[in-house]
Amino acid sequence: MRILIGSLVGLLAAPLFAQVQNFKPVTQPMLENPSPDDWLMYSRTYDAQRFSPLKQITRDNVGQLRMAWSRGLGSGQTETIPLVHDGVMYLVAPGAIVQALDAATGDLLWEYKRKVPAGVAALARSKNLAIFQDVILYTAPDSYVVGLDAHTGEMRWETKTDGRGHTSGPIVVEGKVISGGACAGNRENCYIAAHDALTGKEAWRFYTTPAPGEPGDESWGGAAIDKRQASTWGLPGTYDPVRKLMYWGIANPMPDQRLQRHNGNPDAVSRSAPSDLYSNSTVALDPETGKLAWYYQHLPGDDWDSDYTHERTLLTTRIEPDPKYVKWINPNVPRGRERDVAVTVGEAGGVFELDRATGQFIWATPFPYDDPKFVISDIDVNTGKTTINWDLVFQKPGERHVVCYWNTRSYWPTAYDPDTNSLYVSYIDNCRDLTLDGPAGRGSWSVIPRPGSDPKALTGLAKINLASGEILRFDVGRAPGNGAMLATAGGLIFHGDMSRRFRAFDARDGKRLWETIVGGNVSVSTITYSAKGKQYICVMTGDNLKVPELAKEVPELRATSGNNAIYTFALP
Repeated sequence: MRILIGSLVGLLAAPLFAQVQNFKPVTQPMLENPSPDDWLMYSRTYDAQRFSPLKQITRDNVGQLRMAWSRGLGSGQTETIPLVHDGVMYLVAPGAIVQALDAATGDLLWEYKRKVPAGVAALARSKNLAIFQDVILYTAPDSYVVGLDAHTGEMRWETKTDGRGHTSGPIVVEGKVISGGACAGNRENCYIAAHDALTGKEAWRFYTTPAPGEPGDESWGGAAIDKRQASTWGLPGTYDPVRKLMYWGIANPMPDQRLQRHNGNPDAVSRSAPSDLYSNSTVALDPETGKLAWYYQHLPGDDWDSDYTHERTLLTTRIEPDPKYVKWINPNVPRGRERDVAVTVGEAGGVFELDRATGQFIWATPFPYDDPKFVISDIDVNTGKTTINWDLVFQKPGERHVVCYWNTRSYWPTAYDPDTNSLYVSYIDNCRDLTLDGPAGRGSWSVIPRPGSDPKALTGLAKINLASGEILRFDVGRAPGNGAMLATAGGLIFHGDMSRRFRAFDARDGKRLWETIVGGNVSVSTITYSAKGKQYICVMTGDNLKVPELAKEVPELRATSGNNAIYTFALP
């Protein structure tokens, strides 16, 4: 670990370079209850609802939105979400760069460029930044967690995290910056870590797979330590300040197939949960110690790289699942009462609602549709134990299977509107056609529309009522979306897609109320904030790893590349 803290010379020189004036330190109470004007973490609040109380822009006037400012960005990947605090926007720009901008004009205030090889910089794809006191927290692509001076962009400290691979991003909880990452092919890199947000000193690690002799070891059936990997590569966790619990989603087990993990025996581990822990699980952790409070496994012993990572949305709802809309309902959970729940939608599809305090299964249903090729064949409604779809598990090399779903949603976050008690999710009706290496030759895979699906309804947005489970679909078409959902108190839902269209919808019925055309693919990013009394809607466009994959499915879109930019909109 290398920690750099300002020397006397640095402290004396800092005011000469200060470019963010009158900075107000961000405290823990501010993170728990942020100003409506700010956007202080990747989904604005610890609960990942992505709901803004701003309502200057409403259903009645959204049609008047106009471009307020735009700013070009450099080449490279962009899968990130900006922060805004007190009229200043902080963002990860392509090329391993962190910038501070005037949020009302887009003017550059400072820039920090990480000194990494050009090839590493071009592929840098941290999902977000975090902020605490006067420090901007950045998970850099060379596997360092970095603290930057929010006034100047100068580095305060940096701490190495082995070779973890920073494709995720950080959150700050009670003075600790907590982050995950990719495993980079080594179980020793598969962990969530906490560091002191002001010094970089490591506080704890939670390894996402057990070593021999540790709790959960038996779920791996004696697999070798180098074949026990499960990363946290995607969106970071969420936090409940009342229960003092964090909720983190862990991705698929690696190597990808049971055959590879278990010496050619796909039945070496259970077909039902628990299997290959803590892959494809929600883990609830104590942020002070990193200790596990509870876990729930959404997909046991995955065989197809079917991630159940990304955000767990925290909310309070009445429990009234309707069997017309929900396939698996726990009969032991009282109906009609309010519960504090954690909700998630997997990359491989499916909606899960769990009790936030205990992890108790409440209900789940296939999503976006119920299909025989869905990765889960059954859930024991009394216990919540999931069972893998064994008909699709590879039994020997060279086999071919089509599995549904594949990245029906990914690292583009969902949004929740408390006024409608609904989760808004973009989806792609995608499956994966996968052939393993075998005697006949090398394996291969491709992304395909779900067999038998309507080609004119490849994509859409879903409004999922979290009391009943009823789903309303809108903006149905053929343009895949990898932009974040955004809900506002103005009764609006914002979303953009690969067709370069950025739109606003009525949160009640999905009616399209406004549309504009931007320069490229809307990539994650969508936020709203207020600066100098004016509400802004902001998106970033550009290249990310999913665009080429999805563009092959919809060649008529003629997807653009190299259009990395920020666009902001406001009322006249």
